[in-house]
Amino acid sequence: MNRNVAEIGKWPIVDTCSVWNLLSSPVFLRACVSHSFEFAITEFVLYECLHKPRKFPSDTDLELMQRFRQARTRDQFRTVSLTVDDLQDVSRLRMRRRVSKGELSSIAFARRATMSFQTDDQGARKLAIEELAFGSVQTTPHVLGWLFYHGKLADHELGRIIKEHEQVGRPLRKYFEQIYEEAMRCRLMERGRGPT
Repeated sequence: MNRNVAEIGKWPIVDTCSVWNLLSSPVFLRACVSHSFEFAITEFVLYECLHKPRKFPSDTDLELMQRFRQARTRDQFRTVSLTVDDLQDVSRLRMRRRVSKGELSSIAFARRATMSFQTDDQGARKLAIEELAFGSVQTTPHVLGWLFYHGKLADHELGRIIKEHEQVGRPLRKYFEQIYEEAMRCRLMERGRGPT
């Protein structure tokens, strides 16, 4: 996947794992919201986040669910409705890969609405790359890289974001560090080029 940190879809449809990874760090989410990111979810993702039965929810599960409810009251994750065609697309896509209905519905909606799709699930990302326009699939680390590349987050905030992220049991430290380094490399190259 091409991770051009200079470009991002600021109005993506996001799947469940991306919702949790965005909510994992209040510093990260605030930076997204203050720089005009608008996240959308399907009703399937809403179900997976809040209503899908969990046998033994952990304290971090409950914390993220509470953050999600609060973010929704602030319109940070708006819900979009699927059409009959989208639902038929979900059925077609489901036969190709084993990914959740939240991921499938997000891919189907992104295709119809020509939106970016944001996922941190490798299977969903592979399917989306096959199904969507070039460059319209992104990850949560990609969003973080964009924020650092464009100077929307200061260097010292990386450590705090990672700490907040890990406190709720999220697994992206390595990818956050890698994308930060890529953002800094790209910024250095851009400076070295100078005005044209």
